[in-house]
Amino acid sequence: MSPNGLGRESFWRACLAGSSGVRRISRFDPADFSVQIAGEITDFDEAAWTDPKERPHISRATPLARAAAGEALAHAGLDTSQMTRDQLREVGIVLGSGGGSQEWTEQQYRHWFAGEHKQCSVYVIPTSTIGTLASEVSMYFGLRGMSHIVSTGCTSSTDAIGYAFRQIQCGMIDCMLAGGVDAPLAPLILRGFQLMRIMTQRWNHEPHRGSRPFSGDRDGFVLGEGAWMFVLEERDHALRRGATILGEISGYGSTCEAYHRVRLEECGEEPARTMQMALREAGLAPEAVQYVQYHGTSTQLNDRIESRAMRLAFGPHAYRLCGSSVKSMIGHPQGASGAAGVAVCLLAMRDGQVPPTINLETSDPDCDLDYVPKTSRPLAIEAAVANCIAFGSKNSALCLRRPA
Repeated sequence: MSPNGLGRESFWRACLAGSSGVRRISRFDPADFSVQIAGEITDFDEAAWTDPKERPHISRATPLARAAAGEALAHAGLDTSQMTRDQLREVGIVLGSGGGSQEWTEQQYRHWFAGEHKQCSVYVIPTSTIGTLASEVSMYFGLRGMSHIVSTGCTSSTDAIGYAFRQIQCGMIDCMLAGGVDAPLAPLILRGFQLMRIMTQRWNHEPHRGSRPFSGDRDGFVLGEGAWMFVLEERDHALRRGATILGEISGYGSTCEAYHRVRLEECGEEPARTMQMALREAGLAPEAVQYVQYHGTSTQLNDRIESRAMRLAFGPHAYRLCGSSVKSMIGHPQGASGAAGVAVCLLAMRDGQVPPTINLETSDPDCDLDYVPKTSRPLAIEAAVANCIAFGSKNSALCLRRPA
């Protein structure tokens, strides 16, 4: 569920076409904000995934996660309504989210301080507890395996997929639903990011040009929302079911710079080490990778240091390696961004086509790699890396391979 397309194929067509989902915020009136744009999903039918009586008691993240999970389960050929209780016990979920139901909780506070006490939900506590978000998906589909949330900032969904991978790898379970969701478009959240001065304020008049990863004139990210979900299975389990296999997770790495709440260390060593860890587990030399899906937020600091980390991790091959940032088209969906990057990698492998980084209009000597500017490109991909960087000095990466 993406700002530039609902459903896997719609999202993918938009990405290949370089179509942006960034627009003026319509969820609330942004006129008093210096930042008035976001990667907002405007045509999503929440009612298709919620009961009208439950909607006041759950966050927007819940129907988004359910919808993305529903598509993933259907594509995997898993109809949970036809599964026995024992079968449902063999499917777990690990969901990554940076903010969870934060926008919903913000609304509850608005009711309280406005004296609208009767409008506060009876479920203020459980819905505001981030772990309940995974439970909402489990309950909707009847999944009885583990139901966990990973919340590590912008690396949340990368880590969620990594943890699901580990559960399968160690033989704890054969099938996991994993991915990410965030829906952070709310006044106080926007104000908080605005106070940090890390969002672009220059493109309110041309929203589609606002997210500009690696461009020399970038001046901040664009907030976004969305959900991207996957069914992960042990390979033989998937083959026995006749499932369509999009790719293999072959390596996962995660580090912490232990440096700063929001800033990255200039040297880029830890994000580089994260990618090297994923490659090492995958048994791949840097030269075996054809594509990287960058974190690419469009801030001066992130893009410069991520480019430096690439040169450290891949050596001379970094200049022969192409990569792009889907955030140029969808904004920054916070904890769901890693899952969005995984989706891009898998679909690029499937079709032999990589999406562009749009709005890359001005060169930057610190960002001197091949970011596939402006238009998509044909490329045969055997191995790809999806990279993620988060507040709190966190770094995570997944190595993906074409299915055997």
